[in-house]
Amino acid sequence: MMSWGGDWGIGWDIGWGGAILLLVALAVSSIRILREYERGVVFLIGRFWKVKGPGLVIIVPGIQQMVRVDLRLVVMDVPSQDVISRDNVSVQVNAVVYFRVVDPQRAIIHVANYLEATSQLAQTTLRSVLGKHELDDMLAERERLNVDIQQILDAQTDSWGIKVTNVEIKHVDINESMVRAIARQAEAERERRAKVIHAEGEMQASEKLLEAATVLAQSPQAMQLRYLQTLTNIATDKNSTIVFPMPVDIIDAFTKFASRNKDAPPDTN
Repeated sequence: MMSWGGDWGIGWDIGWGGAILLLVALAVSSIRILREYERGVVFLIGRFWKVKGPGLVIIVPGIQQMVRVDLRLVVMDVPSQDVISRDNVSVQVNAVVYFRVVDPQRAIIHVANYLEATSQLAQTTLRSVLGKHELDDMLAERERLNVDIQQILDAQTDSWGIKVTNVEIKHVDINESMVRAIARQAEAERERRAKVIHAEGEMQASEKLLEAATVLAQSPQAMQLRYLQTLTNIATDKNSTIVFPMPVDIIDAFTKFASRNKDAPPDTN
């Protein structure tokens, strides 16, 4: 009897010890610690219960399950995409997307993998938006295109609990033949602007010359002084040739006289 009682006591102690160890293991496994930027989406027997965190979170093992969600800003690189612009130019474009989770419940329940879904959506949106614009717009209107892509992505990911804050087009790569064509186009554009500027300068100079001629015509003495000043400038060059300008009025008089003699009838005497 003593021996039986002693064995029973040992078995009783082992049973209590195992139960205590089991309770300690369950308590440890039920503790979750979430950082400030993390939230836990808790499911109770498979159904959504609530969003918990940050800090210490208690989960009942076997009955509740928790999925961690990171709320920090995610920087996602969009792989290089082959895009055909509206003017039928083939280019390769890559971009970077900045987004974050604003609703952990929808990010976990409404989409299987919100990171992969956002990446695929960014790629297709990049191709579709840039395909509606010409190459010149891709090179010169990047800020406007960035805003258009960001607004489209933000509207489509709103139901996933995702907020797209910014989209930046990084590179627009074109082939060598198109680079040479763009260089020739830029050179032709510079030549056109140079010719326009030269023509505008000639126009302004002619207007000033007309004003000067009007002033000189009002005073013959001013014209004589200008004539003498020109001779002085020529004399300072130490050359042996002096050019005396002939007034245009004298040439006109000779021209009119010649025309009258030509039109007059011949003398028959």
